[in-house]
Amino acid sequence: MTEQNIFEIGKKVIRIEMHAIEDLLNKINSSFVEAVNLIYNSSGRIIVTGMGKSGIVARKIVATFNSTGTSAVYLHPTDALHGDLGIVRKEDVLIAISKSGVTEELLSLTAMVKRMDVPVIAILGNENSAMANLSDVVLDIKVKEEACPHGLAPTSSTTVSMVLGDALAVAVLEIRGFTAKDFASLHPAGSLGKKLLLRISEIMYKENDLPVVNQNTSIKDTILEMTTKRLGATCVVDDNNELTGIITDGDLRRQLEKSLDIKTLQAKDIMTKNPKTINEKVLASFALQQMEKFNITSLIATDENNQPMGIVHLHDLVKLGLQ
Repeated sequence: MTEQNIFEIGKKVIRIEMHAIEDLLNKINSSFVEAVNLIYNSSGRIIVTGMGKSGIVARKIVATFNSTGTSAVYLHPTDALHGDLGIVRKEDVLIAISKSGVTEELLSLTAMVKRMDVPVIAILGNENSAMANLSDVVLDIKVKEEACPHGLAPTSSTTVSMVLGDALAVAVLEIRGFTAKDFASLHPAGSLGKKLLLRISEIMYKENDLPVVNQNTSIKDTILEMTTKRLGATCVVDDNNELTGIITDGDLRRQLEKSLDIKTLQAKDIMTKNPKTINEKVLASFALQQMEKFNITSLIATDENNQPMGIVHLHDLVKLGLQ
């Protein structure tokens, strides 16, 4: 098989699945609206189920619901029939996914759930199936052809099912008024979570790790403080512990370019006066913006008395993925 043949196979698969998604557009109707309202008005969880490839799609839909503020769990049909049905509550909603609509385990599970008065949303490739007859709402995911040349491996149908699941989750998200901040609160370790939730106070160097020298400290001792704390900078304070300046590695290099004789100098002689400061309660992403704006690598967090509380370095913010 030539390279060109492989290219064409890949393009054909994408084209078939793309057309399947386009066909799905015409199936967003009153049944979709009814399904969204069932999910939105539920006081319980969304239970999503499916066998085989549909089960994998169900797990992905569960993940999307959970990450967008709608509590959801995956329930394997076979496990449900052997004891796990106990996780289903009357206030829940069941979403069952099946291409054929005649999967035995799924039919048994749906029948039992219906006896509990739990509403069922069926995502089906066959609207005239037994599963359709058991369901409150039927969403059609029938496709004209699978991307598999033999029409056996679920490809287009699983893609359409997943897209429809995304559509349900996002529609509910929009109705709830779910915000980027809400999303971040559910993804605190992700880059968005860090940008919207992480504050300077959580990452700054403080207390014993905070480099600080008095403005009358000798350059030798100032360098020692900077070397010990390993931040390439130090806060400079007066006798009242109020911030008067900052000394960075750059300040030391510039002084040495002027004169190698620095033995008689004190911190106040080479410090940068009135350095940029920030409140420890602000977001770390804002601190990064300030550093980029003023082309600096360190920011000092001060309290209401202009006393240094901590220091944050550009490298730490970049490592956190805030850029």
